[in-house]
Amino acid sequence: MLASSGLQPTELADGERWFVVFTLPHQEKRAQTQLENQSYRTFLPKREKTVRHARKLTTVVAPFFPRYMFIILDPEHDQWRPVNGTLGVSRLVMQGERPNPVPPGIVETLVASTGPDGLLQLRPQLKIGDPVRLTQGPFAEYLGTLDRLEESGRVRVLLDMLGRKVPVGVEGHHVGRLT
Repeated sequence: MLASSGLQPTELADGERWFVVFTLPHQEKRAQTQLENQSYRTFLPKREKTVRHARKLTTVVAPFFPRYMFIILDPEHDQWRPVNGTLGVSRLVMQGERPNPVPPGIVETLVASTGPDGLLQLRPQLKIGDPVRLTQGPFAEYLGTLDRLEESGRVRVLLDMLGRKVPVGVEGHHVGRLT
């Protein structure tokens, strides 16, 4: 399907749209593989995530949206019902009797923000004083306040620990802005 159409894996032809696939828990990669084996074009946004287990910190690649991925379909011409019976898939996100398309531009922006390593490279516009969450490292999931932005890409975050503001320096892409 991809080679004969002459399209890149994420380019849309006339009538095609992006749709959302809801997967079974921790089955996003399996669902993606099974759908691609059926010649569907998919996109599974990924990120690095720090996992704590048995006092060890490990960085793993994880879905950016757990249990969700995207698929290109032309609902007028493609057979979309087999998607629901695919291993790893719970169901397509529907609106009534039809798959519900993603508004134009959203998935395209995510695809454009994906680096060569397949990970999303979203760079939030941070300002000093913003509330942030650390996403990786020994303080992953801690909340703090952005204290300093450096030209090298590093940032300093003030974490509230034991009643004191403790400064922690981290890479800028290890910080997520809280909304």
